Amino acid sequence: MKAAVLFEAGKPLEIAEAVVDKPGPREVLIRTVACGVCRSDLHFVDGAFPHPMPTVPGHEAAGVIEAVGSDVAHLKVGDHVITFFTVFCGSCEMCITGRPSLCIDPSTRRPADAEPRLRLADGTPLAPFLNLSAFAELMLVHENACVAIDKAMPLDRAALLGCAVITGAGAVFNDSRVRPGESVAVIGAGGIGLAAINAAKIAGAGQILAIDPMPEKRALAMQLGATETLDPGAEGVVKDVLKRTGGGVHYAIEAVGRPNTAELAWNILRRGGTATILGMIAPGGNVSLPGPTFLTGKKIQGSLLGSTRFPIDMPRLVRMYLDGLLDLDTMVAERIRLEDVNTAMAKLRDGHSVRSVIEFA
Repeated sequence: MKAAVLFEAGKPLEIAEAVVDKPGPREVLIRTVACGVCRSDLHFVDGAFPHPMPTVPGHEAAGVIEAVGSDVAHLKVGDHVITFFTVFCGSCEMCITGRPSLCIDPSTRRPADAEPRLRLADGTPLAPFLNLSAFAELMLVHENACVAIDKAMPLDRAALLGCAVITGAGAVFNDSRVRPGESVAVIGAGGIGLAAINAAKIAGAGQILAIDPMPEKRALAMQLGATETLDPGAEGVVKDVLKRTGGGVHYAIEAVGRPNTAELAWNILRRGGTATILGMIAPGGNVSLPGPTFLTGKKIQGSLLGSTRFPIDMPRLVRMYLDGLLDLDTMVAERIRLEDVNTAMAKLRDGHSVRSVIEFA
């Protein structure tokens, strides 16, 4: 099969022939139909976050099951599935307390002395990327790294649910639990931020502020439900938000991954408000908050994939799309071939593109 391989951080991905192993007892082989090119991939490709090499990036995908292992219980050949990179075991403390996105139980991974799931044609093992390695024509994953969905769902749109949408929407529905009439500010109008804006609209937020430096992304934010937009580089942006919202927003959602935008999320909260940080702040980055502001009852929290309960939340998001509530069409900037993945990465670096989706033949 073809795969986009990262041999060295900071260098372009190379299209190479790769070999996938047969499914183990609890594994499924998936024919990749579509995969979003996410900024999280870029962090690893550019070396901001370390990762073993060589590897096949990609983690926001959807496809069709081609084969299943002997002990797979709830999936079958022909199922349409969405993958997610935080594979869960189902029995650890995180899983049984309803936080499967935080599961790190090693039982879902192959033992170190086992055959690799992926290798190059010459036999070189490929390090698994976020349990998925989705920039490839086939994915071999643990059964708890994917969820079967309604076959009426277009798979190029379904792929976005695997990272951007469950992260942004989950921050609204699970982490913030926005109630009708409350105010929400979303910092960063990329794929995750736009999903959060759309979810805030679905939740009935009365005021939805989109904060992004790119005019074209602010325009997309308005299409997806923002009631007003702001440029974070404008002078006095914090005072502007406080004035517009009568003292600050109930919820601020940061979808950029920088210390200054996390601090902005805190500073635009009203008394008792909550800031949720979704962006990947690189190692060495620190967030500074003025000590006295904790006396205002404000809260700041992190979130991984929007605290999503995958088997429950993902089919619900699919239903929201099929019912016309969740807008995924607007988020897709372009559909590309696997060979165009480096061009998509360059667009992410420029900050202008929302989502490039790789379509596999």
